[in-house]
Amino acid sequence: MNRLAIVSAMESELRGLRDSLPQAQLVRRAGRDFWVGELGGHEVVLVRSLIGKVAAATTTAVLLEHFNVQVLLFTGVAGGLGQGVRIGDIVVADQLLQHDMDASPIFPRFEVPLYGTDRFGADAVLSRRLGSACEGVLAAIEAGTCAELSRAQLQACGVAQAPRVHHGLVLSGDRFVSTTAEAQALQADHPEALAVEMEGAALAQVCHDFGVPCAVMRTISDRADDTAHVDFNRFIDDVASRYTHAVVCAMLGAGG
Repeated sequence: MNRLAIVSAMESELRGLRDSLPQAQLVRRAGRDFWVGELGGHEVVLVRSLIGKVAAATTTAVLLEHFNVQVLLFTGVAGGLGQGVRIGDIVVADQLLQHDMDASPIFPRFEVPLYGTDRFGADAVLSRRLGSACEGVLAAIEAGTCAELSRAQLQACGVAQAPRVHHGLVLSGDRFVSTTAEAQALQADHPEALAVEMEGAALAQVCHDFGVPCAVMRTISDRADDTAHVDFNRFIDDVASRYTHAVVCAMLGAGG
């Protein structure tokens, strides 16, 4: 794999990977810390993008312009929207859409002005590879052979059933969706949407502009409604960051 950037909105989502790069070089650009190193024989750049679409777009542009990254992976948590998408599941994006984009009546609602589309695609080959790595990690957890995470640890974080991997549409917007009314409104506008977060569609648009492949992996931390997960930080530390470390190591053959 060419030089890979692994991006998360929050530092805690990358903690396991950062610990796996003890010799990484720190480069500061645009108010961000970029860690350049090697994992599983592959060149990688880790960075916390900060939260929201503008922050994600800035980070992506710097990665592509300054660090000559050829592949991007965004990973982190999201709220579940689709039927059957449960806490602890993983969503791998096929397409990404900005649910708060509205330049109507000049352009159709949700369409990105002058692009002629309301959504940007993740790279199909990279996403299949990512999905296979996710499936392998979840199978290892169920078999009790995953070094990162056990079934008991998942249950302690509110993951009641065996987690699954889903592929489909992910929504992004500069709003933390945490009420049933908001979630239902998004589901009405986008019935096929599986999850909602705050960065992925921006990263995908910048990657589209540069012609660089990207993939987005989201661990479901809550259902984006009135029952939203009460210990968000614990879920990131104990589940999402461990998923990320195990999945990326599986993709790169790093052995964890």
